[in-house]
Amino acid sequence: MAGFEEGRSSMGTPAPVEVGKEYEVKIEDIAREGDGIARVEGFVIFVADTKVGDAVHIKVDKVMRRFAIGHKV
Repeated sequence: MAGFEEGRSSMGTPAPVEVGKEYEVKIEDIAREGDGIARVEGFVIFVADTKVGDAVHIKVDKVMRRFAIGHKV
């Protein structure tokens, strides 16, 4: 199905982040599971061991169609 591939948004466009790349982000919210939520161009990235207001340098581990998962570096 178009638009449902890993690394692409639900609209079929490439995600604005890439696996292995590093980004400076600000944690804007906390997910139910406790991970911090950051955004790059509106695209959600979950980051463990963070809290709201943290400005962190992250590396992306996995990119899915609607979100990514990263860790602090």
